[in-house]
Amino acid sequence: MTLKDHLNTTFHLAYPVMLSQLGQVSVGVADSMMVGRLGALPLAAASLGNSIFFVLMMFGIGISMGITPLISIAEGKGKIKRISRLFTHGLWINLATSILLTAIVLGLSQGLFFLNQPEDVVVLAIPYLLIITASLIPMMVFQTFKQMAEGLSQTKQAMYITIFCNLINIFLNWVLIWGYLGAPALGLNGAGLATLISRILMMVLMGAYILYSKRYQIYQFSLSIRNASLPMIYRILKIGVPTGFQFIFEVSAFSAAAIMMGWIGVNALAGHQIALNLASISYMMATGLATAGMIRVSNQIGKGNPKAMREAGMVVFGMVIVFMFSAAVLFVAARFFLPTLYIDDPEVIALAASLLIIAGLFQLSDGVQVVGLGVLRGMEDVKVPTLVTLMAYWVLGLPLGYLFAFEFGMAEKGIWYGLLIGLSITAVILFYRFHALSKRRLLEKPVPHVHSSIP
Repeated sequence: MTLKDHLNTTFHLAYPVMLSQLGQVSVGVADSMMVGRLGALPLAAASLGNSIFFVLMMFGIGISMGITPLISIAEGKGKIKRISRLFTHGLWINLATSILLTAIVLGLSQGLFFLNQPEDVVVLAIPYLLIITASLIPMMVFQTFKQMAEGLSQTKQAMYITIFCNLINIFLNWVLIWGYLGAPALGLNGAGLATLISRILMMVLMGAYILYSKRYQIYQFSLSIRNASLPMIYRILKIGVPTGFQFIFEVSAFSAAAIMMGWIGVNALAGHQIALNLASISYMMATGLATAGMIRVSNQIGKGNPKAMREAGMVVFGMVIVFMFSAAVLFVAARFFLPTLYIDDPEVIALAASLLIIAGLFQLSDGVQVVGLGVLRGMEDVKVPTLVTLMAYWVLGLPLGYLFAFEFGMAEKGIWYGLLIGLSITAVILFYRFHALSKRRLLEKPVPHVHSSIP
């Protein structure tokens, strides 16, 4: 394939996933913008609740991604029956995961009082957290259908459904937060309820499309699992669990940063929420490119073409650098305007603007590291990247952030500088690892294909 072929194929795979991911994160963005109109206190409560929920949600998304490269490899080899069985096994794994994660939130929700946060923030945050946690089960079922379709290089359906349901979420926010059309004015809890309803709708629409569309009839998808295969469950979890921890180590680092912001004050926490909310838009869109890279790499492995596999991965790195550089320029240039979309408090706006400069600095690192995780996942290389994310964020990034903020007096900026260092180190290591592993595969002599014992 030529460079133009790689760019064209990757773009057509990536842009629906990017828009779908944008739709996913826009639920939180819309909530924050509309809740911000209620004041700094509800916005800080949303930040605290979302910082806990987002960690567990991203772990669940990581688990759900365990089936995508396996389906892509099976599709490259033309194994239709295996694709169907991977879907069914993935569905039940994801259901079990969502129930477990829901139980964890229920058990830990009262622990927010022990995080040394402003008490009025915690009182508002707990019911909101419990409402959005109820959306974990429908979201994980939606993810199963979405990741299966993406493994087959069919990415547009989830995009359409996600965008439509996000519009429904914004409408329900308007109705339920302020009590229009005869509904009660529920404030912050109204935003949580709107999120829950929109995710249930996403599950129903995506499930109905996959199960009843003629396009997928050849696979004979079933919701009931018969003759469960332990080797297949193990192989899905072998990719999904480390992927979930990769997300946890990064997202929880930013959640821990939110807790440290709470030690500084309500305005610092609100400003952090705005800057992080904006940075999460570009990050989640970059995960769309990472997903496209994962699909392309794993599919070429299935076809036995290491040269095209390496080229596909490198092209995605180039694409994410261009995209994230554009995001960095936007964050820096519009740093005083963007926070006004959330809140009209001058102190919070100024604080968020200062953090957006740092967010601009870590855009390239954030994009390269998320694509690195994606293309390595396509090679089923997940253990070392998981360890890298743990070391970069929790051994280096967060301790440095604490040191800069509270020992060197850099306050909220110090926390973000520590995270910037963690992101940059992760990006360099993961890019080099893909370069080394893909080059090694390219130089290896082809070996006869051994038929797998997994049907």
